[in-house]
Amino acid sequence: MKIAVFHNLLSGGAKRALYNNVDFLAQDHEIDVYVPSVANEDFLSLKNVSNNLFRFKVKNSPLGFLYSAIKYFPSKTSLIDLEKTQKTIAETVNKSDYDVVLCEQDKYTMAPFFLKYIQKPHVYYCQQPILSQNMISQNLYQKSGLKTSNDLESFRLKFYGSRMISIDRDLIKYSKYIVANSYFSHESILRSYGMNSFVSYLGVDTDLFRTIDVPPENFVLSVGRCIPEKGFDFIIKALGKIDEKVRPELLIVSDLANIHWKNYLERLSAKLNVKTKILILIRDDELVKLYNQAKLVLYAPYLEPFGLVPLESMSCGTPVIGVKEGGLRETIKHNHTGILTERDETAFSKEITRLLEDDNATNKLVKNSRKYVNDFWTLEKSGERILNHLCQAIKHYSP
Repeated sequence: MKIAVFHNLLSGGAKRALYNNVDFLAQDHEIDVYVPSVANEDFLSLKNVSNNLFRFKVKNSPLGFLYSAIKYFPSKTSLIDLEKTQKTIAETVNKSDYDVVLCEQDKYTMAPFFLKYIQKPHVYYCQQPILSQNMISQNLYQKSGLKTSNDLESFRLKFYGSRMISIDRDLIKYSKYIVANSYFSHESILRSYGMNSFVSYLGVDTDLFRTIDVPPENFVLSVGRCIPEKGFDFIIKALGKIDEKVRPELLIVSDLANIHWKNYLERLSAKLNVKTKILILIRDDELVKLYNQAKLVLYAPYLEPFGLVPLESMSCGTPVIGVKEGGLRETIKHNHTGILTERDETAFSKEITRLLEDDNATNKLVKNSRKYVNDFWTLEKSGERILNHLCQAIKHYSP
């Protein structure tokens, strides 16, 4: 097939998942990628795994920026010019001989303006609705005690978030075939938009995320963007309940950091005497090494729609402890491939202590999780799943 791919993503898990799917599809199909100039193509650039990558300039006219400011869109990218650019991309794709289009989310509006104008059979991969995450972010930011009345973060959460929700709801209605990353996300999409979706589980690169011969070190690891929704404060509080004599260091690896939240986490760690180090945007080989060196991987995001981190950890042979929410209930099998607890700091800390002290339990989890990943969560399995949905979109498409 000849497949067009559209995205306007940041760095992070969604971009990694898209990169992996394009890499798989490109083995047997012709793939062209279309992006607005504001898309992140420094992190895992799709030009490395596609036939062509076409970048379209977002001009950012003064009138467009003024409109965006009035509409509570605090960004250097204007809504009017973003839509114009995505309309041009869609018209270009419509005039070409593509069989199907794979469309990803937009880092600003979630559902992209591209959906409004594309006339080809398409699959829209909706990683998550924005509504619940925005509410969680607001609540956590307030509970942290941070004063937000005069800073941009308060403005973003109160106004930008609500504006994004409205735009997202309007634009997703143009999609005729929606794919979700988990059954939790499927239910969230149905609840948020009243629209059906099909589950297409992601996969992990088992060639990259693998066991390597490095000695373990006395730290636990957590991975994700440094924002309130990722639950790093919960992990720090849980570690603070562990006896200082056996309390491990915490390493947090993030692609991006909210500076207010990063500072808060560092102050919280100092208050609870939890030794914490936050690393920003490290190389993949460094991340793989940390996965292998860590005694445990701790994962506690709020309503994470899927979460590649537990699977990456399992693939590297490191046990995972997660909070029993969202998509983690589908990727972690409790007491078989990892541990799931309620969002309770005491319960979470007890499981950390137990696994740090019980080599037999951790060895069992490692053995089971490796087989689990190789049986179902590989890139090949993920690619086959998304390919099936692309074919179904062609079959059921009606202009």
